[in-house]
Amino acid sequence: MSRLLWLVAVAAPLALQGQASGSAQRLVSASGEAVFTAVPDRAKVSVGVVIQAATAQEAASQNAAQVEAVLAQLRLVLGPSAIIRTTNYSLTPNYRYPQGGGPPTLVDYTVSNTVEVTLADLSIIGRVIDTAVQAGASQIQGLRFTLADDEPLKSRALAAAAKQARARAEAIASGLAMRLGAVVTAQEGTVVAPISLDTRTLAAGGAQTPIETGLVEVRATVTVVIELAP
Repeated sequence: MSRLLWLVAVAAPLALQGQASGSAQRLVSASGEAVFTAVPDRAKVSVGVVIQAATAQEAASQNAAQVEAVLAQLRLVLGPSAIIRTTNYSLTPNYRYPQGGGPPTLVDYTVSNTVEVTLADLSIIGRVIDTAVQAGASQIQGLRFTLADDEPLKSRALAAAAKQARARAEAIASGLAMRLGAVVTAQEGTVVAPISLDTRTLAAGGAQTPIETGLVEVRATVTVVIELAP
């Protein structure tokens, strides 16, 4: 369930714009903003495996084996409908640079492989994190909460922001002893701000990692330009 947190609006003063006929078109610009929140119904966990080895082939081979072990355990927890995708893969040579200058010396190679796990059941987030670490994951890089469908909340926020923008424009027109005419332009903007947690310091073992889902915030802004009439 979502709830309206607050509405705020700002307005620009009366603007004049020349028309082709040479007469002045009286315009008013006003902006409204609305913020709604909702309980998230999706979570995305980034799980990484980092391996260092003497050769690139050895690092890649060890990384592949460890990633496969992590994925196998995650699929046992998530079942056949698991949504897992690779988001990053890199193989990097590591060099030692002499203090007195001179050419660097190749030391070894680092292979990093990161996968993102999408969860519809938020009650198993802690279990998924613990399973990944126990299976050999060396990084839990982040946890994001989102909405499977944020369009209804966006629509509500936009409607509220537009209503507030028009109300502010009406207040300006009333103060100038004028009335509103036709809407010339209306510009919208929305931002969905999922709550993100930095989970790099989570430890494996012991009790299940506790996770609080919090809320997802949807912020909308609407700016209108409306004609003013005497």
